[in-house]
Order: sequence, then structure tokens, then C-alpha cells
Amino acid sequence: MGAASGVSPYGQQGQSANLADILERVLDKGIVIAGDIQINLLDIELLTIKLRLLVASVDRAKEMGIDWWEHDPSLSSRARPAHQVKGSHGSHAAHDASPDNRDVDPLALENAQLRAELAELRAAKDKEEL
Repeated sequence: MGAASGVSPYGQQGQSANLADILERVLDKGIVIAGDIQINLLDIELLTIKLRLLVASVDRAKEMGIDWWEHDPSLSSRARPAHQVKGSHGSHAAHDASPDNRDVDPLALENAQLRAELAELRAAKDKEEL
């Protein structure tokens, strides 16, 4: 009698739970959608638009090394505008690599730190080989 009434065994509650599960999986694992749009006129390419969309949670994006919103001044109050970052470019940035010096370009600072670590590792390896 219940089956003849036309009521589906899968009600609205089940559909919303399934949607929530799907959304949770997508945000947890991430999904990439890619596509290209080309406009040609008489076999002459006039315009190409390459679309790449990544949908993931903030935590998952950080695990993948994507954190551009933390460095964008319009999205983060901790990020400084580009005109306030007065970095030293070139090899002389390594001697200004103190943590208190806020005028050093963050990438130059990171580069100097990585070079120092690499030099230490190479020195340790050379000592082991002797």
C-alpha cells in the first residue's frame, strides 16, 4: 500500500544528505575543471581563453601549496600592499636576512635561508664522506 501511494523511499532528507556528502568529498579531495574557449575567423585564431578551476577546502589547498589569498592585501589584513614591500633583489639580500628587518623581500629571505640550509647539508655530507 505504501509503494502504491507514489511516495519515493528517497525523500528530500536523503537528497540533501547526499548533496552534503558530495560537497564534503569535493572539498576534502578537491576537483579540477579545465576548459578552453577559442574564437576563430576563417581559420585565424582571434582569441583563446584557458579556464582552470580548482574547488577545494582552504586546508586542502594549503596542503597542495596554494595560499595566494594570504598574500593578497585585498583579501588578507596581514598581507602588505606591494608598494610597501621594499625588497632587496640579488645576492646582497642574504646579509639582511634578520627576522627583524621588515624591508627584505620575503622571497629573497626564504631563498637565503634555503641556501644556508643547503650549504649546511652539503658540508655535513662532505664530512661524512671523509
